[in-house]
Amino acid sequence: MDLAKLPAIKFQTGSAELTQKSQALLAWLARRLQDFPTTKLDVHAHTDGQGDTDANQRLSERRAEAVVNYLIAKGVSAKRLTAVGFGESQPIADNSTSEGRQRNRRVEFHVAE
Repeated sequence: MDLAKLPAIKFQTGSAELTQKSQALLAWLARRLQDFPTTKLDVHAHTDGQGDTDANQRLSERRAEAVVNYLIAKGVSAKRLTAVGFGESQPIADNSTSEGRQRNRRVEFHVAE
């Protein structure tokens, strides 16, 4: 299953609430996972660098859990999903800019074997 083409699931600052766009992407992913019944996913959530490091860690965990819970609600078995929060420890962009912070507030999917 090629997840490289899936747009990133993004969040607003300080929020673990899924946007409508994110829900639509996750609904699509849940349908695709039905075609790959043995595929397991690690859901990696990240925050930007604003705020307290410990709070960001907890926020990233809530984001990963929100994604996993949404996929479960759409019929994906919980046994196939693992939620992992990384906080602000793995930025992909510059946290000193608004655009960079937005890119860092993301969820990535990794096929687990």
